Amino acid sequence: MKIYHNPRCSKSRQSLALIQDAGYDVEIVEYLINPPSLEELTEIIRKLDISAERLIRKKESLYKELGLDTQTLSEEQWVQVLCDNPKLIERPIVIKGDQAVIGRPPELIQPLL
Repeated sequence: MKIYHNPRCSKSRQSLALIQDAGYDVEIVEYLINPPSLEELTEIIRKLDISAERLIRKKESLYKELGLDTQTLSEEQWVQVLCDNPKLIERPIVIKGDQAVIGRPPELIQPLL
């Protein structure tokens, strides 16, 4: 199991605790320190079965600062925005095999446990 984790985020910490409490070995990726590559991010989005735009944290001040609230971007452009600005990636993302979920709220990861 893998978690794209921000230790400063309470939802991310809660999701990690659920995984560990369930007894899983978990690979912790602090995505703000080690952001996913374009290929990794594309694969994560595929596993989540969502558009890249849905993975954007639209309440993050950086979203407006970059003018993203006024732009219409292609899927590839949104993925690039996320790669260039990992702070905008919704968190936490939990992956098990070919399945992935965003742990907001943390209970959403239960089907993976």
